[in-house]
Amino acid sequence: MKVIDINTWCRKQHFEHFLGLKDPYFAVTIPFDVSKAYQFSKQNKISFFAKYLHDCMRAINDLENFKYRIVNKSVVEYDVIHASATIMREDKTFGFSFIEYNKALNEFINNLNIEKERINNTKDLYPPKNGLDCIHCSALPWVNFSGQKEPVSGVLESVPKLAFSKAVDNGNELLMNVSINVNHALVDGYHIGLFSEKFQKHLNQ
Repeated sequence: MKVIDINTWCRKQHFEHFLGLKDPYFAVTIPFDVSKAYQFSKQNKISFFAKYLHDCMRAINDLENFKYRIVNKSVVEYDVIHASATIMREDKTFGFSFIEYNKALNEFINNLNIEKERINNTKDLYPPKNGLDCIHCSALPWVNFSGQKEPVSGVLESVPKLAFSKAVDNGNELLMNVSINVNHALVDGYHIGLFSEKFQKHLNQ
């Protein structure tokens, strides 16, 4: 982790402007072609969720701006960003996870399964390990949403929030909408565009 010198940062004015807003978050919903990712998961008998989440985290960790966080009004850049996904239990409640990122898909799946087991064997909402070095994400495989709003705490936040919709077959491709909520003090539309390109590239591999 390193601290960004705001005074020499090219985003200094942008950061200070958006930091002063009551709600500095903005969101977009983007359709992704998950056809190849779905085929890969079925052929290799792995979780489709695990596959596309790993592809998402690969894209996140490729981009500097998605690794920025605000700590006491200072900006820090984390070396690695992990996944804090909501995981549903049998009783239809859920727990927050902290899935350690690994470039290797099999290792990431192993970390995901460890968190699934922990959540299914506890009633705790929060994971024992937690922090800002993550993204918050949820899968909503029951609905094909075209827009989505995340809850806000009312205090300064900087962790990106993502939601994954139901994947729908339109006859030519399998499409999944992804809602991306980010703090505009750290991330612009340009960076979301870069994320979109990288995420789709990883999904196609």
